[in-house]
Amino acid sequence: MIAFMTDDRPARGTTGAEPDEPTFFGHPRGLMTLFTTEMWERFSYYGMRAILLYYLTDTAANGGLGLDDATGLAFVSIYGTSVYLLTIVGGWLADRVIGARRAVLYGGVIIAAGHVLLTIPGVGFSMSGIAFVALGTGLLKPNVSSMVGDLYARDDDRRNAAFTIFYMGINIGSLTAPFLVGWVREWGGYHAGFSVAAIGMAIALVFYVAGGRLLRDAGKDVPNPITRDEAPALVRGGLLLLLAVAVAMLLGTWAGGGWSIDAFIDGMSYLAFAAPIFYLTLMYRSPKVEDYERPRVLAYVPLFVAATFFWMIFEQAATTLSEFAKDSTDLTFLGTEVNPEFFQSVNPASIIILAPLFAWFWKKTKDQPPTAYKFVIGLTFAGLSFLWLAGVIVVMDGADAPAWTLAMVYVIQTLGELCLSPVGLAATTLLAPKAFRNQAMALWFLAPAAGQAITAQLVQATEGASQVAYFGWTGLVAVGVAVVLLFLSPWITRHIRHADALEAKRSDGGDEAPSAL
Repeated sequence: MIAFMTDDRPARGTTGAEPDEPTFFGHPRGLMTLFTTEMWERFSYYGMRAILLYYLTDTAANGGLGLDDATGLAFVSIYGTSVYLLTIVGGWLADRVIGARRAVLYGGVIIAAGHVLLTIPGVGFSMSGIAFVALGTGLLKPNVSSMVGDLYARDDDRRNAAFTIFYMGINIGSLTAPFLVGWVREWGGYHAGFSVAAIGMAIALVFYVAGGRLLRDAGKDVPNPITRDEAPALVRGGLLLLLAVAVAMLLGTWAGGGWSIDAFIDGMSYLAFAAPIFYLTLMYRSPKVEDYERPRVLAYVPLFVAATFFWMIFEQAATTLSEFAKDSTDLTFLGTEVNPEFFQSVNPASIIILAPLFAWFWKKTKDQPPTAYKFVIGLTFAGLSFLWLAGVIVVMDGADAPAWTLAMVYVIQTLGELCLSPVGLAATTLLAPKAFRNQAMALWFLAPAAGQAITAQLVQATEGASQVAYFGWTGLVAVGVAVVLLFLSPWITRHIRHADALEAKRSDGGDEAPSAL
């Protein structure tokens, strides 16, 4: 593929390939290990997610848990929020205690255990399994991505292409999972479908352990280890965190008139909204952050807000779009009857087709336009996808929508995703202060956490609203945020370049270096 035709220069960091060593499409072979590990981990995650809403809302007679539709939609969204909130824990442990390498391994083991629990009938086993998958993903997800960044020096121009290749691994796994899990679910029920996800995670662990030597030193170090003097402050911080969780749950209980699944959803939503505000403030004010790094943190804030609204729409693939596929779509596609899980494969299929073209385009244009403008384009596409769906519903006037029209929603979102998501991953590794490297990647994953928390509140608040109103107004809000970001983009770019200039002057007293963003 054109996107993989990068040159064979060694990476200019400590973990890249030596000059005479074979490479992975022109990249360090450690990228192959992370590519295959993440591919199978995402296979397990998206396989489980493809049937989770249906399992929660189906009747007990059919093997489901019998939740009402609004609660099921909100719960799946808040499950996604929980996964990404826990990336804070995973990033912190990697930065301060165990390093990214071991965090990925431990997270994979916990995920595998969670999927095994989901294969056992019973509400207790199911909820425990969901909790295990969320915890394990919080350990694995930010750290496997940060290890990709560790394979390259800061000025290596292969970095963005590497994240795009890595992103293709994610989408190969998520492409095949809904097909296979959906077929097994139809054949043997929900728990049989969950067993496929368990097998996928086991394969991911095999690839990670077997390919560990190719990673060299990536993820081995603990960048900011805990010192003995910090122990009292860490204890206070841990107690404050527990207090924050308790307060959020109490507020959810108060808002819901008592403890219930709805109270849990509300409490997690409050945490998702508060966490990035706290984290960005902590990062900006930390004495371990250099003065030249602070403008990068400021520039990151509007990018984070835009990403939150993007993921608010994109992550509805597992909620409102899954419901639309099951209840409002003609499930005949190209003359073949498909199951509703099929549509969750359209996005990864589109990624696999389009990602090489985007990687080639970014390389040819030397990563132009700047990152902020790519975010504008990505968020605009996300908003347009929902406006498209609202228009389709109006035209169909109560009839089921043709399958291709729902597939188009995912294709439009894919165009936006390729402008925003791999670019955002790469930007995070570049904009993050050195002392918060892995934790900053966790901060990136707080954007989908907050976005899905918005969805959890939105689907409950708009229960009973028409589909046209829901999708139409959500799309308009996203486009409006994209317009605001467009006006802020010159300010963002100036801050990034100013920070790069300050760093260049501090390091060697030479000329200002051009910004990588």
